[in-house]
Amino acid sequence: MSDIQIWTTIFIVLTFGIYMTIAWRSRVKETEGFYVAGHGIPTIANGAAIGADWMSAASFISMAGLIAFLGYDGSIYLMGWTGGYVLLALLLAPYLRKWGKYTVPEFVGDRYSELVRTIAAVAAVIVSFTYVVGQMNGGGIVFSRFLNIDITYGVMIAAVVIFVYAVLGGMKSITWTQVAQYTVLIIAYLIPAVAVAQTMTGIPIPQVSFGQILNELNALSTELGMEVFTDPFTSRPMVDIFLVTMALMIGTAGLPHVIIRFYTTKTVRGSRYSAFWALFFIALLYTTAPAVGAFTKLNLLQGVNGTATDNLPAWVDNWAATGLVTVNENADVVNSVSNDPTAGADLTVNNDILVLASPEIAGLPAPIVGLVAAGGMAAAMSTAAGLLLVISSSVSHDIWFRYVRRTAGDQERLLVGRIAMAAAILVAVIAGINPPAFVAQVVAFAFGMAASSFFPAIVLGIFWKRCNGIGAAVGMIVGLGFTITYMLYTLEVFGLSAHDHILGVSPEGIGAVGALVNAVVTVVVSLLTPPPARHISEMVESIRYPAPRRVPTGE
Repeated sequence: MSDIQIWTTIFIVLTFGIYMTIAWRSRVKETEGFYVAGHGIPTIANGAAIGADWMSAASFISMAGLIAFLGYDGSIYLMGWTGGYVLLALLLAPYLRKWGKYTVPEFVGDRYSELVRTIAAVAAVIVSFTYVVGQMNGGGIVFSRFLNIDITYGVMIAAVVIFVYAVLGGMKSITWTQVAQYTVLIIAYLIPAVAVAQTMTGIPIPQVSFGQILNELNALSTELGMEVFTDPFTSRPMVDIFLVTMALMIGTAGLPHVIIRFYTTKTVRGSRYSAFWALFFIALLYTTAPAVGAFTKLNLLQGVNGTATDNLPAWVDNWAATGLVTVNENADVVNSVSNDPTAGADLTVNNDILVLASPEIAGLPAPIVGLVAAGGMAAAMSTAAGLLLVISSSVSHDIWFRYVRRTAGDQERLLVGRIAMAAAILVAVIAGINPPAFVAQVVAFAFGMAASSFFPAIVLGIFWKRCNGIGAAVGMIVGLGFTITYMLYTLEVFGLSAHDHILGVSPEGIGAVGALVNAVVTVVVSLLTPPPARHISEMVESIRYPAPRRVPTGE
C-alpha cells in the first residue's frame, strides 16, 4: 500500500468515525426532530451546516476543474451559485421560515392547493434525485483513485455511510454531521491551495496571488493549442453564459434541500443570521476555487508539455488506472491536453479529478493528498444527506400522510420516510455509477429543474396575492416538463441520441427559459381564473412583516 493510500485510509476512517458518532448521539424518534431538528440549531452551527449542504461534490471536486478548462467561462458556476444563495437568503428564506412549515411542498400546499402540494412533492423528488446522483459519483471517484477500489464499490460504500447517519437522526443528525463535514472540507480545500500559492508565487493567499500566473498560463495554453484562459465566450456563446448563470442562480433559490435549512433555527431572526454566516463560510471556498483552477492547470501543463508519453509524471499513471485520465496511444510526445474525450488530444483529463489530483500534480506530501480525499468525501456526503432528507419528507409527509394514510402517526411516517431514503439511495447508486455528465454538470441539471419548477411558484406565492392554485399547478407542470424534455433532447441518456443545442442553449441553461415559461403560464392562467380565497390573501400578507402590524389608538 502506498503512502497516499495509507494517509487517505487514515483520514477517511477517522472522519467517517466522527460522522457516525455524531449521528448516533443525535438520533431522534419524533418527526419534528427528524425533519427540522426541533427548530433548535444555533445560528453559527446552522450557517456551517448550510455551507456544507451547499458546497456539494460539484463545488469541491468539479468546479475548479471546470474553471481550469473553461477559463473565464467557468465563472458561470461561481456567479450563479453564489448569486443564487444571496437571492435565496434575502428574498425567500426569511418569509418561508416565518411560515413555519417542514417542507417546500407544505408551503405551496398551504398557499395554493393540495394539487400543487403533490406536484411540488414529485418535483422535489425529481430535483433531489438528480442532484444526489452527482454526489454519489463524486464519492465513487474519491474511493476509486485513493483506495484503489472500483468506482462501483466506491459509490456503494459512500451510499451505505450516508444512509446510516441520515436514517438514524434525520435533520438533527445531518445538521451536526454537516458542521463536522464543513470543517473537514474547508481545511482540506484551503491547506493545499495555500501551499501551492506559496510555492508558485511566494504569497500564501490564493485569492491574491493567482493573478500573477495568468499571463504565463495564457501563453502556455496558446502554445498547446488551447483557448486563452482569460478570454470570454470561448467555450460557450454569450447567450448560454447568461442563461446558465441565471438558471444556477434562480435554481439555487428554489432548491428544497437548502430552503429547508432555514426551518431549523430557533427564530426568524436566527434564520437571517444563519444566512450571513453561511455566506461567509461559502465565500471561503468560492473565492479560492478560481485560484485552485488556475494553479492546477498551469502545473498540469508545465508538467506534461513536451513530455514523452512513456515518461509522464506518476500522477498520470495513478489516475489513468481509474479511467479518468487517458493517454493517446498513437502519441509519442504530449503536445495537446483536453478535457474532451472526442478531441483527439495527446492527454485527456476529466474535469472532476483536478482538485483531487492537485496536491499530486504540485508535488505536495501524501498527508495533504489524503486530507483532500477526505474533504471530497465530506462534500459529497454532506449534500447527499440533505437531499435524501428532502426525498424522505416529500414521500412520507407530503404524499403518504396526505393521500395514503391520514391517520399515520409519527412512527409510521418516520418508517415510510426511512424506506423512501433507502429506495432513493439504491436508485442513486445505480445512476451514480454511470452519470450522464461531469459532476458539476449533473448538479447544474438539478438546478435547472428547481429553477423551472419551484422558483416562480415560491416568489409569486409570497409577493403576488392574486396568484392562485390553478395557475401555479399549470405553470409548474409546463415549466418542469419543458425543461426535462429539452435536457433529454440534448443529452445522451436512457439510450437516446443527443441532438444539437437549439439557438446555442445548453441543457444546463434551459432551466432559466423553463422558469420564464413557468412564470408566464402561471400569471396568465391565474388572471383567467378566480382569485384565491380571502384567507389565503391575508395569510400571504401576514408573512411579509416581522411582527403583527399594530393599529394606532383611535383607529
